[in-house]
Amino acid sequence: MAGNSTRIVAVANQKGGVGKTTTAINLAAALSSQGKRTLVVDLDPQGNASTGLGIAPEQRELTTYELLLEEGIPPREVVQKTETPNLWIIPATVDLSSADIELVSNEKRSYLLRDALRQPAMAELGFDYILIDCPPSLNLLTVNAMIAAHSVLVPLQSEFFALEGLSQLMMTVREVRQAGNPDLRIEGVLLTMFDSRNNLAQQVEQDARNTLGEVVFKTIVPRNVRVSEAPSYSQSVLDYDPNSKGAIAYRDLATEILQRHEKQ
Repeated sequence: MAGNSTRIVAVANQKGGVGKTTTAINLAAALSSQGKRTLVVDLDPQGNASTGLGIAPEQRELTTYELLLEEGIPPREVVQKTETPNLWIIPATVDLSSADIELVSNEKRSYLLRDALRQPAMAELGFDYILIDCPPSLNLLTVNAMIAAHSVLVPLQSEFFALEGLSQLMMTVREVRQAGNPDLRIEGVLLTMFDSRNNLAQQVEQDARNTLGEVVFKTIVPRNVRVSEAPSYSQSVLDYDPNSKGAIAYRDLATEILQRHEKQ
C-alpha cells in the first residue's frame, strides 16, 4: 500500500478542453510550492502534462505504459524529477493509446494502476500527493485512475451543458465505488476558464453551487492568458508568471485542499 499519508487524486472529466491537464500541472506545482512532495501521473496518451512540465519526448523512455503493463518495474525507474522543486512526474507517450486494448485481456485490468501506485516501493518515495491526469474519456485508463485514487477532482468549464457532462462522470464514480473502490469520494468540482463578465458563466456557477453545494471549491480559476501561454514554455503558470491571476488561483486552490484535508 502507498504510505498512509499519501493522497492520490484523479483529475478527471470525460470532456476535453475543460482545463484538466492545466489543473493537474498547476495544482501539482502549487502543492509542491507549499512543501508537499508531489507526483503527477500522466495517464493521457497525448502526454500534455509531460510536455507542460518540461519532459521532452526523447526523455520518456519509461512511462505510465510500462508502469501499467510491465510487471516488476521499480517505481523509482519511471518517476522523473521536473525543474520545479518537490515535483516529479511519470510521463506518458502515445503508446498509452493502445493500453486500453491490451488491458482488456488482463483479468486485473482495472486494478493495475492501484497496484502500481499503492505498492511499498512507491510509499518509500515519500510523496504527499499523487495527482493523476486522466484522458478525456471514461475508458479503462480512467477507471484505473479512479480505482487507484482516494478522490476525484473534477474541472468544470463555465459553459452551457457543463452540468450534463458532470452527471455522467458522477455515475461512473458511483459504479467504481460499487465495483472496486468503495472509499472513492469527490475531492471537489473546480470551475475553470471563468469569465466574470459573462452572464452564462455566472449562471453555471450558481447552478453548480445550488446543485452540489460544498462540493464546489470556493476557488475559481479565471480565464487567463498566462495560464494558456505557460505550457508552450514547458512550465506551470506558477513558474511562468507567479503573480498572474491564474497562478494566484491555483495557489488558493492548493491552500483550500490542504485546509480541507487537515480537518479530516
